[in-house]
Amino acid sequence: MDKTRILVVDDSPFVHKLVAKALPADSYEVCGVAKNGKEALDMYAKLVPDVVTMDITMPVMNGLDASRELLATDAKVKIIMLTSRGDKDCVQKAKDIGVGVFLQKPFEPEELLRAIETICKGMRES
Repeated sequence: MDKTRILVVDDSPFVHKLVAKALPADSYEVCGVAKNGKEALDMYAKLVPDVVTMDITMPVMNGLDASRELLATDAKVKIIMLTSRGDKDCVQKAKDIGVGVFLQKPFEPEELLRAIETICKGMRES
């Protein structure tokens, strides 16, 4: 079975490590790490990952704008929004864009795995 490929988009190296540690190496692979939304767009086009974990608050381009652009270029992109901002306004904006899965930072490894499995299950069934 192929590994599920993950693109991690966050300006925090700590979160990059947290995501990588949460994923069992036999089933998942972090195929790229972007520090802002602009890098994420460039890397997504090159890597075409199965799932993107996306921070909201980042320099250069935030996660909402990057998610909007990703979904405009690939309607099937699977995005998990990771945010330390639990404000309902941000979550609603992300939902309006088309992001359906959210995790509050700091998250437990099991929460991230469940989110990835949920989003990938929908991918396999479509």
